[in-house]
Amino acid sequence: MYRWTRAFAAPFRRLATVAKRAITSVPWAAGGPSTAEVSAARALTLIPVFACVRIISESVSTLPLQLFRRDGSSREPLSYVPPLFWAPDAQGDLVTWLSKCLTSMLLRGNAYGLITQRDPLGFPTMVEWLNPDEVWVDETNPVRPVYYWRGREVDRGDIVHIPWVVLPGRVVGLSPVAAFAQTIGAGLTITQYGMSWFANGGTPPAVLKNANRTINPDESEEISNRLASRIRARKPLVIGSDWDFTALSVSPEESQFIESLRLNATQIAAIYGVPPTMVGGDSGASMTYSNVEAEANNLITLTLRPWLVRLENVFSRLMPGREYVRFNVDAMIRTSVIDRYTAHGMALAQGWRSPNEVRALENLAPLPPGQGGDIYGPRTAPALPAGE
Repeated sequence: MYRWTRAFAAPFRRLATVAKRAITSVPWAAGGPSTAEVSAARALTLIPVFACVRIISESVSTLPLQLFRRDGSSREPLSYVPPLFWAPDAQGDLVTWLSKCLTSMLLRGNAYGLITQRDPLGFPTMVEWLNPDEVWVDETNPVRPVYYWRGREVDRGDIVHIPWVVLPGRVVGLSPVAAFAQTIGAGLTITQYGMSWFANGGTPPAVLKNANRTINPDESEEISNRLASRIRARKPLVIGSDWDFTALSVSPEESQFIESLRLNATQIAAIYGVPPTMVGGDSGASMTYSNVEAEANNLITLTLRPWLVRLENVFSRLMPGREYVRFNVDAMIRTSVIDRYTAHGMALAQGWRSPNEVRALENLAPLPPGQGGDIYGPRTAPALPAGE
């Protein structure tokens, strides 16, 4: 335990001894000024932003990671789990570790990881994701960027940087919270205004009018209080002559709150490439079963696939030799029994999976020896003995 603690703390101790500033105007204990008026924490209070971050981060982080080895034109699946994906950080939870990485990219456009432990060959075994607001990158020379964490320079070899959308000649990815601060800020303003509108009662709930008498303010207040008390007590209301009682109602659609929120949700969904109806937006068409199915397919192919490929490429570069990692996207179809069994049947019939491989996906034990569990391609039933 003592050795592990010293190895884990070594990168942080090295940073503490560095006495070189990123730039003289940058505070010593900070990574630089904020890049947006809307903070990441405040952006997450907007439901469409939180929904987009939750859908993408949870969908990707809960997928199984598989390790392979390249062998010419073929690949060989490996059964063991690399230390980096078994206990990736001090918490040791792969799902939380991946979720931190994705949340950082989704809100700030970049994920910065500090390598805190390596194996005897120098390959990373532990990576701690840093707060992107505490990291500053000197992009003067994009070929050799210089990374600073809390104002101190970090060896580029100890940093794992995964950007989202990067402009040519740049290293740091665009921050969605900063680039679309006006859109997110508009949603926050609409939400706050709606809460204030309803908290303050909106429009008066009713009008009580007398056509023949002029009511002074004191009498008006007394009549209003008596009327309100009768309504709260659910008792009959008796009105004399010349009084006209009109109840008022204003629908949310007329106040344009719902329409404004829906439009804002649709815009935020477009930023993240998430189907609008999943975050409270408008699809622009009536929803049918085929539309719902198409949206689910779009979520996998158009929304999640780019994130999966980005992570796979970076994680594979951290593996030794010819080893590389892939997310098992087939796990996404396990909720549909019919689709899953149909896919298994096609895989067996076309010969690109063996029965034991299919059984492993279904958490079943392999077939006994001699039953053809490792045979690829269609299988024929064994011939019956003569006379039967």
